[in-house]
Amino acid sequence: MVNEYLQEKDIPDYRALLLDMPLERSLTGLLSLITQRLADRPGTALVRIWLLNPADICAACPLRSECPREENCLHLVASAGHPIASPEEDWSRLDGEFSRFPVGVRKVGTIAASGQPIEVLDIERDATWIARPDWAQREMIRSFLGQPLVCRGETLGVLALFTRQRPEAHEVQWLRMVADHAAMSIVNARAFGEIDRLHRQLQLESDFLRQEIVEIGGMGELVGQSSALQNVVRQIDLVAPTDANVLIFGESGTGKELVVREIHKRSERRERPMIKVNCASIPRELFESEFFGHVKGAFTGALKDRGGRFEAADGGTLFLDEVGEIPLELQGKLLRALQEGQFERVGEERTRQVDVRVIAATNRDLKEEVSAGQFRGDLYYRLNVFPIEVAPLRHYRLNVFPIEVAPLRQRKEDLLPLASLFLRRAARRFNRPAMRMTQADLQQLERYAWPGNVRELQNVIERAVIVSKDKRLRLDIESATGELQPSQASTASDDRAGILTEAQMRNLEQRNIEAALKECAGRIYGPQGAARLLGLPPTTLSARIKTMGIKKGGAT
Repeated sequence: MVNEYLQEKDIPDYRALLLDMPLERSLTGLLSLITQRLADRPGTALVRIWLLNPADICAACPLRSECPREENCLHLVASAGHPIASPEEDWSRLDGEFSRFPVGVRKVGTIAASGQPIEVLDIERDATWIARPDWAQREMIRSFLGQPLVCRGETLGVLALFTRQRPEAHEVQWLRMVADHAAMSIVNARAFGEIDRLHRQLQLESDFLRQEIVEIGGMGELVGQSSALQNVVRQIDLVAPTDANVLIFGESGTGKELVVREIHKRSERRERPMIKVNCASIPRELFESEFFGHVKGAFTGALKDRGGRFEAADGGTLFLDEVGEIPLELQGKLLRALQEGQFERVGEERTRQVDVRVIAATNRDLKEEVSAGQFRGDLYYRLNVFPIEVAPLRHYRLNVFPIEVAPLRQRKEDLLPLASLFLRRAARRFNRPAMRMTQADLQQLERYAWPGNVRELQNVIERAVIVSKDKRLRLDIESATGELQPSQASTASDDRAGILTEAQMRNLEQRNIEAALKECAGRIYGPQGAARLLGLPPTTLSARIKTMGIKKGGAT
C-alpha cells in the first residue's frame, strides 16, 4: 500500500534517514539527525521535536496559566530551520515561548494527549491551530504537520514540521513513517545511553573499590563489649536507615571506617557502592579532580576523561576520611555537591547530578578549626547533622550530634574480644597453629596505653603470631610498638619483675580517680572536670565512681 504514495525523487532522502536513525546511539545525535535532515528538504521552514519529561520550569513557563497540572510536560529537545524574514535568527535554540507545552494544551499538547496527528495542509483556509499568525505570514508558512512519537503504545513526544508549500499526500505518509521509526530509535538511544551510563559507573566503582580492597587491611566488623562501643552501635542503629550526613570523631586507629561501613551496610543504599576518599593522601592540586573528575586536556597529565568519586558513589555512600584535610578553597564546591547533588568535572561546563550520602570522619576538632577560619562553618554543620525522632509527631524535636568513637584505652573491656579476633585471623593468614592468650597476656595488653588504638593492637598481635614458634603466644609490646605507656616507660624493668594482680590494678585505678577528683574539687563534667583530666567520658567515670563507692570529695 505504501508504494502507492511513494515518488522516486523522495525515496533516496527518506530511505537514507530511515536507515541512518537506528545507527545513531546518542539521543542528542539522533534528534539532531532527524531535525537537520528534515529541515534541509525543499519547502521545509522549521522542524521541532518535543519529548515528554517531568515539569521543571513551572514558575517561569509562559503557558503556566493554561497548564491543567504541573506534572509531565513536553520539552523542546531539538529544533532546526531556515528563517527568511529574519535570517539572523537562530531557529536551533531550545528556549523561548514554546520550549514547554503542557499535555493537552495547544496543537502540540493535543497531539501528545490524543496520540493522533494534526495536519493543517493549508493555513490560509484553517488558521485555528496557528498560535502566531503574524509569524506564519512573515515566514510564508503554508502548512503544519504534527506527528505523535509513539512506541509500543506509549507516547514519547511530538515531531512537528512547518512548511512553505502544501505537502503532497506521499510526503505526509513518509513523515508518518519517519515518526514511527524515530520513536523506536529514541527508545533504543535511551537504552544505549543507560547502558553506557551504567558501564561508566561500574568502571568507576571497579577502579575505586579495587583500591579499597588493598587499603582495608582486614580489621573486620565492630567487635567488643564495652559500654562505649555499645553506645556507638545504638547511634548507628538510629542513623543508618536515614539519609542524614554523619560526622564521626575519633583518634586515629579507633575504627572509624568500620563504623562507616556498618552505617552503609544497615542503610537503604547497601546494594550500591561505598566509595572512600582519604583526604589526607590527595595532593592539594588534585583534590577537585579526585572529587569531581576531569575531562581530557583539563590540565597537564589529563590524558582522557575520568569520573570522580562523587560519580562512582552515585546512589551509594561517599566516605570522606580525614575530612579536615580538605583545602578551604574546595570546601565551597563540596558544600554545593552536598546540598544540591550538583558538580562539574574540571575543564567541563556541563553540570552533573548525583544522589550521594556523605559520611565524614576526622581526628581533629573541627569546631576549633571553624573558629580559627580553617574550616567552613556551613560545611561543618552540613556534615554534622544527625536528626532523630525522639517522641510522637506532636512532640517531635531534633537532636543534632556526631558519633564519637572512644579510644581503645577508654574501653579496655574490648581488648580481649578484639585481640582474640586478630589472633585467629593472623594464625590463618600466616599459616600458624591455633594459639591462645593467657591471663598474663591480657594483663600485659591492659597495662599499655595503646596510642595507636585498634590498628596498633592488630599490629602487635600479628607480630606476636609471626615470632611465636609454638602454640604459646609471645607478646612483646615494647618491640612491636617502640613505646610503652608513659607511666611505665621509666619503670619497664620493674613492671616485668612484678606483674600486678587484678585487685592491685583496681586499687591503683581507684586511687587514680580519687586523686583526679581531689584535683578537680569533686567536679566530674566540663573542661575543668575529672573526666577530662582522666581522658574518660563523664558517664563512664560516674559509673566507676558509683561501682567503687568513691565519694566526690575523693575519699571512699
